[in-house]
Amino acid sequence: MPHFRGVSAVYESHIPELPLWFRGKVRDLYDLGDGLLIVATDRLSAFDVVLPTPIPGKGEVLTQMSNFWFRRMSHVIPNHLTDRSLAEVVRDPAVRAEIERRAVIARKAKPLKVEAIVRGYLAGSGWVEYQRTGAICGVRLPRNLRESDRLPEPIFTPSTKAPAGEHDENISYAQTEDLLGAELARAVRDASLAIYREAAAWAESRGILIADTKLEFGLCNGELLLIDELLTPDSSRFWAAEDYEPGRAQPSFDKQFVRDYLNSIGWNRKPPAPELPAEIAAETAARYREALVRLGAGA
Repeated sequence: MPHFRGVSAVYESHIPELPLWFRGKVRDLYDLGDGLLIVATDRLSAFDVVLPTPIPGKGEVLTQMSNFWFRRMSHVIPNHLTDRSLAEVVRDPAVRAEIERRAVIARKAKPLKVEAIVRGYLAGSGWVEYQRTGAICGVRLPRNLRESDRLPEPIFTPSTKAPAGEHDENISYAQTEDLLGAELARAVRDASLAIYREAAAWAESRGILIADTKLEFGLCNGELLLIDELLTPDSSRFWAAEDYEPGRAQPSFDKQFVRDYLNSIGWNRKPPAPELPAEIAAETAARYREALVRLGAGA
């Protein structure tokens, strides 16, 4: 098993006593009947392709950071976490030791067909769409904005959830209402914006700008829940406040560092993905950990 600075990398989890329900790009899900055991591995995807090189400790960072934000945002909306202990569902102590800092026990929820994206700054696909249309997801923005400019107000810019191997597509709020219904669309939008505003204020006080973030919601017995992960470097664009300079792309704590490397070697963004050099994997791991420490979300 690969190591980096004493941290073991977990590319895939294996829990023989539990049925594997699904392996996603990053998370392995095990069926508990009335719930799920979710294990965040050290896999990393770029351009919707899972890379063969793990990022040591990444799954632990994602889990600690998500749990931190889930706790802080529980007054806004309930989430899928339960208070069940890992020892209740995984009896083998050796298996528990490998996954305990990267696993959570969650309620089962049916994911919504829409990804909730909130943008506070003009970056990524939003910047591309703004250059072409002057708007993002039908939200008209002021003229002459620069790349990475702070928006006058955070905006809700949802997207579809594409099948594996395909790309999500930005949609308008009207299309979101068509998919979810007016009441549910409004609840998702309002919760997403409230979470972003509170998180962005906290992060900025710790030297991090949250340019944008993707939230996942699901329904459990008719109740709307936050699910999956929350405000991590995998689901958000984190920038160092001290390096912020509008008019260009910003250095980030997320996997943009890996995307930039893959673009530099001319990869065609189709499987199989190339192995990452050790120094790229190590720098990526360090960026994830720095974000965790800066935010005060873990050790």
